Amino acid sequence: MIFPFVWRILPGPAVLKVIELLVLLAAIVFVLFTWVFPWIAADILPPPDGTVDVSPSP
Repeated sequence: MIFPFVWRILPGPAVLKVIELLVLLAAIVFVLFTWVFPWIAADILPPPDGTVDVSPSP
């Protein structure tokens, strides 16, 4: 399990470990939304269909 490993390697008492885990989680979410998800959207997913149906208005 990864969580017990991370809990063991973090320094400090339990309260400090919880704060460190929250900061680590926020950093992971930041990296995902800043670099990983845009890369997936730009390089892996197909481009959106850019056609627009223009109907003449009466």
